[in-house]
Amino acid sequence: QVQLVESGGGLVQTGGSLRLSCRASGRTSRYSVAWFRQTPGKDYLFVAALTVNEGNAHYANSVKGRFFISRDDVENTWYLQMNNLQPEDTAVYHCAADFLGSPADIATGGRWGYWGQGTRVTVSS
Repeated sequence: QVQLVESGGGLVQTGGSLRLSCRASGRTSRYSVAWFRQTPGKDYLFVAALTVNEGNAHYANSVKGRFFISRDDVENTWYLQMNNLQPEDTAVYHCAADFLGSPADIATGGRWGYWGQGTRVTVSS
């Protein structure tokens, strides 16, 4: 069983940056990893993922060029560097891990088996 813990959220002004971290309790080098975000009353929305089979990064259109996902398999940690933050990026960000590879699967929250509790990001205008 893999447990995930996010950190790095907070309050930032429009145009600012944050780096989120997700640390796993066990080895995750064989897993694909991802970030989703959730706003009140809405489903988890795909943000970014790194697939283990191809090693490619995938991003939601709304964050391309501003957010960057990376991983450190020695530390069992992955990151989401968020730049040029906008008020619409305000959400609770959750990390996820599982054995997924197809683009259709990785963008679907229900396909991921392991989740963290989330870290809140608030972008003030």
